[in-house]
Amino acid sequence: MAEWLLVPLAYALGSLSSAVIVSRILGLPDPREEGSKNPGATNVLRLGGKKAAIITLLGDALKGLIPVLLARSLGAGDWIVGLVGLAAFVGHLLPVFFGFKGGKGVATALGVLSGFSWIVGLAVLATWIAVAYLSKISSLAALVAAALAPLYVWLWAGHAPVLTGMTAVMAALLFWRHRSNIRRLLSGEESRIGQKG
Repeated sequence: MAEWLLVPLAYALGSLSSAVIVSRILGLPDPREEGSKNPGATNVLRLGGKKAAIITLLGDALKGLIPVLLARSLGAGDWIVGLVGLAAFVGHLLPVFFGFKGGKGVATALGVLSGFSWIVGLAVLATWIAVAYLSKISSLAALVAAALAPLYVWLWAGHAPVLTGMTAVMAALLFWRHRSNIRRLLSGEESRIGQKG
């Protein structure tokens, strides 16, 4: 069926690295080579300031949100919607256009989850903001929000087992991508928001 084509298209959209594109346009260092070497909004914040980081954040979130909303608008079922969201997320982690060296997926996951349910998106964002405000550590906020995301999807996205399962897979991948951050958190060496890399 034609709706299955949305899965590879979502992966292709997810593969567009907002951090690299924004950095090139604004004349900033390549985020894959400087700072934490992670092509994400937090590293762009370190390297280029708030404006560049906000643009990167919005770009990463939209490439998760748009494919999911498109799938929903075409009447796709939960399996297609869930796979489309997962494909966009994996595209960010392993972008075909950038040598399969991507970011950690926090903003893209937020976009996907907002497509599943705007209430879920708000809950995840509120969790991230609360933890980030209290700890000043972006990675810790992301990990806590990711850990709670499957519960939020179950509660506020219609008790959908498929979407909850897809969210759990995204959360597991996000934890895997943050494994070096987890080691630094445990050793007390993780950098704080706004700290130069």
